[in-house]
Amino acid sequence: MRDTGKPKAIVSWSSGKDSAFALFKVMQSGEFDVVAMLTTVTSDYDRVSMHGVRRELLLRQSRALGLPLIEVEIPAKCTNEIYEAKMGAAMSRAKASGVEYVIFGDIFLEDVRKYREEKLSGTGISPVFPLWGEKTSNLAIGIIESGIRARVSCLDPEKLNRKLGGALFDRDFLDSIPDNVDPCGENGEFHTFVESSPLFSEPIAISVGESVQRDRFLYTDLLPS
Repeated sequence: MRDTGKPKAIVSWSSGKDSAFALFKVMQSGEFDVVAMLTTVTSDYDRVSMHGVRRELLLRQSRALGLPLIEVEIPAKCTNEIYEAKMGAAMSRAKASGVEYVIFGDIFLEDVRKYREEKLSGTGISPVFPLWGEKTSNLAIGIIESGIRARVSCLDPEKLNRKLGGALFDRDFLDSIPDNVDPCGENGEFHTFVESSPLFSEPIAISVGESVQRDRFLYTDLLPS
């Protein structure tokens, strides 16, 4: 790893807008030397966990950011024990390579933040939450105005119209969602894939494929172009 004199960090990368904006803000601050991105991939589907994004698109994001990708592979029916063991091993390797911080895109879910803090306690790696406590309506606009272009890859059809699968995360999208849906989808109402960012060397060309419901969520297949 290069030596910039700044503390080394990795970003917990979901492939979506919140992690992308957290990274954007950290890069703007210049406080950390971000050396890699960490993503959980469901091996059975070869896709980003929860977001349902193809691994190929994740790899394109890695190349566009110029950051090495640390993939944590988990099975589709993953227990907490398996997840924590695999994530713990990844953190141990990161620490051994000089990483001191991990950046998360969490906004207000206290239980999620507490879980991350507890699991990192004693590892020598500290969590960073650049978006924490921001009003999500303002944050959503900030993401859009930053130049981050994201598309809905997964949604809860009990909360959102199925037709929004594959929609751009823009002002029209925000105007179309019900009042009881968080503008950033922080309660799991929807997830996104970032196809363009000010930090990308170039946009990622995609097309919108078919939508398929699996369990309670509707996944829209985003295809590399």
